[in-house]
Amino acid sequence: MNFTRWSARLPGTQRRTAVRDDQGSVPAARAESARPVPGSAPPGEEPDPSGGPLEALSASEILGRLPAPVALLHGPDLRVTYVNDAYAAAFGERARGAPAAEAMPELTELGLLPLVGQVLRSGTPRTVKSRKVRSGHSYTVTCTPAGVRGPEGTDGDAGVLVYATDVTDHAEAAERLRASERRHRDTAVTLQRSLLPQDLEQPDDLRIAATYQPGGTDTAVGGDWYDVITLGAGRTALVIGDVMGRGVRAAAVMGQLRTAVRAYARLDLPPHEVLQLLDVLAAEIDPNQIATCAYAVHDPNEGHLVHASAGHLPILVRDEDGTVHRAEEPPGPPLGTGGWDHTSGTIALPPGSTAVLYTDGLVERRGEDIDEGVAALERALSGAVGAPQVVCDRLIRSLGVTAEHDDDVAVLVVQHPSRTGTSAELFHNASLDLLGGVEAAPRARAFATGVLTSWRFPVELRDLGVLAASELVANSLQHGTPPMRLGLRRTDRRLIIEVTDGDEHLPRRQQAEPADEAGRGISIVATIASSWGSRRTPGGGKAVWCEFVLPG
Repeated sequence: MNFTRWSARLPGTQRRTAVRDDQGSVPAARAESARPVPGSAPPGEEPDPSGGPLEALSASEILGRLPAPVALLHGPDLRVTYVNDAYAAAFGERARGAPAAEAMPELTELGLLPLVGQVLRSGTPRTVKSRKVRSGHSYTVTCTPAGVRGPEGTDGDAGVLVYATDVTDHAEAAERLRASERRHRDTAVTLQRSLLPQDLEQPDDLRIAATYQPGGTDTAVGGDWYDVITLGAGRTALVIGDVMGRGVRAAAVMGQLRTAVRAYARLDLPPHEVLQLLDVLAAEIDPNQIATCAYAVHDPNEGHLVHASAGHLPILVRDEDGTVHRAEEPPGPPLGTGGWDHTSGTIALPPGSTAVLYTDGLVERRGEDIDEGVAALERALSGAVGAPQVVCDRLIRSLGVTAEHDDDVAVLVVQHPSRTGTSAELFHNASLDLLGGVEAAPRARAFATGVLTSWRFPVELRDLGVLAASELVANSLQHGTPPMRLGLRRTDRRLIIEVTDGDEHLPRRQQAEPADEAGRGISIVATIASSWGSRRTPGGGKAVWCEFVLPG
């Protein structure tokens, strides 16, 4: 065996400088075949380890001094030729000449027998890292091809040197680190899921489902979130966002942003104004953290989504015939960057259509342009039919998202169903332009009475609806400006009454004094209705509305 050829491959050892000459080979690694050489110690004495050339030591002496377990196997059946003291201390004495498969069960524990045979046949060294045995110790093992002399110095068979390094401390430290990372990830996943809506709000006019899937076990959880917020008067806000970070911190920032979105949504502002408020808040929460967000509002009377984006991916809408449209308005800067260049755009959402809001984990792949991922999502959406949750699941499968995906994924699917037959009978709209002066009030009452009667509401609910419409119209006539309009809408769950006019001043509920002749209209509406509110309309002016929940 030529020790100078393979000794440099032993991990954890340092080869001494040796004088190179034409006689650089070392006798076989068998104690009985070692022959004295000039300069070696007399028989019975140990050679001086601090001096003398490498060739002055036999291979068995060198291997015997190593603190790491070493074994030498030879022949096609891999018979034990030599084990050093460190090997015997770690695994026990091994009978020389016996096949390794019988005499060395530790090789089976470490899964090394097939590898040793492969090294013997190929002549190529192989290493396996951090394998554990029953004793609890972990070893990194290198198997190196080696020539072995037979008895009495005859030529022997090819052999394999097995060199093991005890890495138990390193393996235990790595396992503790992995356990800590798993606990950290589990905490982040738990926090993330607890901050997401447990039950999505389900508006009367839409059907909605959402899915959140954290990244694989080796991936830190990100800050993806979604939300559905009913704004009143049949309008619904749809939100999806992604905090650019991982772990508990990203989940905590996500929770603060989601709470803020719900608060700002109650102001019933245009989408781009909501994002501008969020941008300021995101910078205050953490100046080093940015987030993307898409915010959209659906109004059943308009038939489209009004939306704005802060660095987020475009909303996709699938028509009933399978055609997919992409929101064309360019996104504004991400939240937390101090940018105020957000604008609101619109995308049609007619009956029978499906809208999809999503985070980048669904479409982004390493080495691939993200536009290719969005295009793949468009193709998947064009053929995705069924209930919203079915569409969610189909999109995730079509985009190849698995439990070991390398990023979080959030998907929000919104369907505007087309209703026919009995279902369609539960949804009605009626409106009246309020023209003229004081005579508009009695016309509005007569109109509301006739419509609510035709919709077959109970007498009590019809009378309450007429009273609310009368008070809202009176308030608009007194404090608003033309054009004025009364709108009535019924769904399968509620009656909505809304009055619009050209004045931007929003009414507020106030306590009227006993002697006051006015100022009680909004208080009356707030008392008799399930809810009420007001908002500014995009073209200038305002809308004041109230709702009544229909009896079950």
